[in-house]
Amino acid sequence: MSNPLDTDGGSELFANYEAEIKLVQADLNQRLDTITELAGEPRKAAVRHAERMLEDAKDLLDQMRIEKQNIPAAAKSKINQRFRNFESDIDGSKRKLRELSDHRNTLFGNRYQDDPTVDSQLEQRQQLLSGTDRLDRSSQRLRESQRIANETEDIGRGTLADLHVQREQIQNTRMTILDSEGYVDRSVKTLRGMARRMATNRIITIAIITVLVLLIIAVIYSKFK
Repeated sequence: MSNPLDTDGGSELFANYEAEIKLVQADLNQRLDTITELAGEPRKAAVRHAERMLEDAKDLLDQMRIEKQNIPAAAKSKINQRFRNFESDIDGSKRKLRELSDHRNTLFGNRYQDDPTVDSQLEQRQQLLSGTDRLDRSSQRLRESQRIANETEDIGRGTLADLHVQREQIQNTRMTILDSEGYVDRSVKTLRGMARRMATNRIITIAIITVLVLLIIAVIYSKFK
């Protein structure tokens, strides 16, 4: 059997595939064990069911093969080992199912043993049913992928709308800052003008006081002269 599930060593999607293929593999092994105890139509039905489960497992392996390409290199060694274990288990189940399918007397009964035409028709019908089942499962996976893509698209649109709102907020904030800088510049200019006027008034005041002092001194001097 494969290594235990280790979600720390790979992506969440890979872990989901891994858990799903373990369930399919356990059910497949149980089905293969029961086939040996069956005969006739029940055995044929069990074989077809096992073949469909084997196709499901192969589809999951294909999905895992794609997903493991997205896993960081640091975790790929452990992931590759687990993937090879799953491949080996599925190959073993495939060989066992082939061996069980080759027992034609038990599988189809003695009435079909010497009639290759009937055998061929049954095999073609079985292949057709298997292909139809695979097509249905592929359609279901396609619909699920489409649903996920639609949800992702909706999330993307929502994210773009949020980014647009945030962009407008940033622009408004920038305009407010620019306006504030303009107010500050005008305030600084006003304060500088007031400071210059105060300095000028102070000089004028000092000059007037000086003139008045000089006039007082001159008057006093002229009285005592």
